[in-house]
Amino acid sequence: MSVAVPHQRPPARRLWTPRLVATLGLFVLSATFFCVIVGYALVRQADDRQGLERRAALLGAIEDIRNSGADFSALDARHIKGMERTAGLKDLRFETEPASGDREVQSVLNGRGRIIGWFSWEPEHSMSNALGQLKPLLLLTGAFLIVFAGIALWQVRRAVRDLGHSEQLAWTLAYEDMLTGLPNHRKMIGLIDGVLAGRAEGDTATLAFLDLDGLKDINDALGHRMGDELLKAVAARIGDIMPAGAFCGRFDGDEFALVMIGPDMASAEDALVALTGALARPFWIAGQVVQVGVSAGLAHAPQDAQTRDELIRRADLALRAAKKKQRGGVVPFVPALDVEFDDRRFLERELRRALDDGAFDVHYQPIVSADGTRIVGAEALARWTHPTRGAIPPIQFVAVAEHSGLMGQLGEFVLRRALADARRWPGIYIGVNLSPMQVRDPGLVDFVTQVLAENKLEPSRLMLEVTEGVLIDNPEEAKARLDALKALGVRLALDDFGTGYSSLTYLQRFNFDKLKIDRGFVAPLGRNASSNALVQAIVALGRALGLTLLAEGVETEEQRVLLRLSGCEEMQGYLFARPAGREVLDRLLAEGAADARPAVA
Repeated sequence: MSVAVPHQRPPARRLWTPRLVATLGLFVLSATFFCVIVGYALVRQADDRQGLERRAALLGAIEDIRNSGADFSALDARHIKGMERTAGLKDLRFETEPASGDREVQSVLNGRGRIIGWFSWEPEHSMSNALGQLKPLLLLTGAFLIVFAGIALWQVRRAVRDLGHSEQLAWTLAYEDMLTGLPNHRKMIGLIDGVLAGRAEGDTATLAFLDLDGLKDINDALGHRMGDELLKAVAARIGDIMPAGAFCGRFDGDEFALVMIGPDMASAEDALVALTGALARPFWIAGQVVQVGVSAGLAHAPQDAQTRDELIRRADLALRAAKKKQRGGVVPFVPALDVEFDDRRFLERELRRALDDGAFDVHYQPIVSADGTRIVGAEALARWTHPTRGAIPPIQFVAVAEHSGLMGQLGEFVLRRALADARRWPGIYIGVNLSPMQVRDPGLVDFVTQVLAENKLEPSRLMLEVTEGVLIDNPEEAKARLDALKALGVRLALDDFGTGYSSLTYLQRFNFDKLKIDRGFVAPLGRNASSNALVQAIVALGRALGLTLLAEGVETEEQRVLLRLSGCEEMQGYLFARPAGREVLDRLLAEGAADARPAVA
């Protein structure tokens, strides 16, 4: 697969070129030979200087003999030996005929300037001779230096090559995704800038984010290696079928980015629909058929955004909407998404402030016996009244809290307040919901233990409610955490029973005390025979497992009667009371009325 990239990869910088390396080698060799030649010349020069000094000494001795009037021919051997020692000469002789061979000579003149004889001696080049004796060693040293220089140059060349490879690898890591070979996040930012800058007037630049639905399930079921192979296969298919002139990269994890230029928005959206449809076809990987869905969100420039950051943000908003509302579909950006995004950011900011300022409250919805004659418990529910927006529904702020990582802090507030209020009502239990984030917190058990001890409350009066979403991500960790809570004496309830995919499996693996029948099964009672049968089956299953049955969302007397006849022991809903502050629950319990239904509007 090949993906067009508008800018070629820059060549690696060559700090050491081959020519420079060769020049350096020649310089080292030349310097070595130059040093040898200069050294030899200096030695010869020293020998020559020494020879001149000895000749000058001999001439001085000759002058002394001439001045004494002695006859040179009559000089005895002892006298010549003395001159030899004085001048530092070797084998000095006086002869009437010039010496033959390599001997050096010095003529002797009489008073009239006529030559009367010659002194001769053996030439001596002591330093040159010493250097000659060292010649084998010097040659060996020179050869060693040459070999050393060659090895050094080879090492330099190899270091240059390795440096080039390292630089190329660094460039690859900086700009390419190592798994798929596509441009990475950093490179795609540059490509988006290039497309926006090169867009002609009247053209539409489109940025689309494509997210693989179900990659995590493939990793869990078949292993991460299969997931990696799937990502490579997806990248290859995108490269084969994406529009001409488009650029694609791996933006993050299982998310790909596609940027293209077209004449209008419709053509870009049509191309993206065709692309997602092709990606939804099965892949054949390692002898297995693998299939994933693809959700896509896109935004256009200049229609939706003028800058790169704004284009990325709005394409990402569209992708979130696609994953939330229409998995496997293509969702273009619309202004309403910006409003929703701004609203979510506002709620997140205000939620942090409300938690810091203690602006949240806890309301309680009574849980009554099946006959409706007494209150047996109450569910603690967080409530938030904003100073300008008024009451904000839990479905809004709970979702924001989960997305922003504030759910743990909110859950701790509700649990602490609910257990403090529970001391006012010694005859009932308190139900508190646990979020997935709280169950994953290793400090949950210690926190529950601490709050129970602070309020001197029996653990059996606390009912912690969890949904199947708490148990899906890491069942083993969730089981260990819930078992530890159970060991404290706290009771556990499975909330929204029947709305997930594996409720029966969870009932077998987890030690629950209570099942809460979801309001979706309760609402059709009396109007749909199959709903009656489903509720009866759930009650029968719960009783067979020794669990207490609690139905939520009870709003009519007919529903209450049918639930009671089915064997459901506890109920909650608007038929009995709406969630309200603790003072209302104080009044209901103080009245001790047989029917709590009209107590709260």
